Amino acid sequence: MRVVFAGTPEVALPALDAIVASEHELVGVVTRPDAPAGRGRKLVASPVAQRAEELGVPVLKPEHPREPEFQEALRALRPDCCPVVAYGALLPQSALDIPEHGWVNLHFSCLPAWRGAAPVQHSIWAGDEVTGATTFRIVKAMDAGPTFGVMTERIREHDTAGDLLTRLAEGGAGLLVKTLDGIEDGSLVAREQPEDGVSMAPKILVEDAKVDWSEPAAAVDRRIRACTPFPGAWSLFEGERIKIGPVTPAEGSLPPGELAVGKNHVVVGTGSGAVRLGEVKAFGKKQMAAADWARGVRLASGARLGDPAED
Repeated sequence: MRVVFAGTPEVALPALDAIVASEHELVGVVTRPDAPAGRGRKLVASPVAQRAEELGVPVLKPEHPREPEFQEALRALRPDCCPVVAYGALLPQSALDIPEHGWVNLHFSCLPAWRGAAPVQHSIWAGDEVTGATTFRIVKAMDAGPTFGVMTERIREHDTAGDLLTRLAEGGAGLLVKTLDGIEDGSLVAREQPEDGVSMAPKILVEDAKVDWSEPAAAVDRRIRACTPFPGAWSLFEGERIKIGPVTPAEGSLPPGELAVGKNHVVVGTGSGAVRLGEVKAFGKKQMAAADWARGVRLASGARLGDPAED
């Protein structure tokens, strides 16, 4: 089939590369416009745009897919299907109607669970044991279209959202190509999603990533891993925000937020025991092991993480 791939961030690259290596003909790419990045805030093309330019494939960067000029350019490419991975913009019906076989999205959950922008983060945060990826035909309702295929992936004990998303992106790339194959030869028929089991996964905001040390240790662990690497779990220390990397269980207990400092470790109390801090990033500093951070700030046992009002 003639396909136009839609995607923006690095997580979409495995699927784009898999399509390039398949029997399908990649005739164009749709991605978000160049965005400011780095200290100089210079405009930088998305990872998908950069890869498409390396491949010599036409790149469309509409401000919004409803633009008539974009839709005319897409029609000129004559796509049979538009596979999508993390494109990042809502598609109007007028754009959805252009390819004969529609727009087929690779979503990183087992639908109908975790519809929305942050399915991987929410699956870790909720303590799910298994998640996966699903291909489905995009409709106007959020992630509610009929599904073609699914893969499953076990969530490992120490997985961060970044770890899990990397595996799903790699495995999902093959699923997306198989879906395109099945659509082309007629062996795949989309099935409506069940009404039961729907859960939502809205974008996780910076405010959501604030660690609540009064929660049980398991909940603290899940929140931090779910928010790693983005938006980054954080807490306050002496009124300043610090980012907190994944933690591990520690022996003993401390009041929530209270710190105990050893020669090579820093332990913090939660609502159900203590956890050992992994890496810490103070404002304007590099990420470092918690013990190195503690030495740098001359941390003493009995200091606290969290709001002063919680003392």
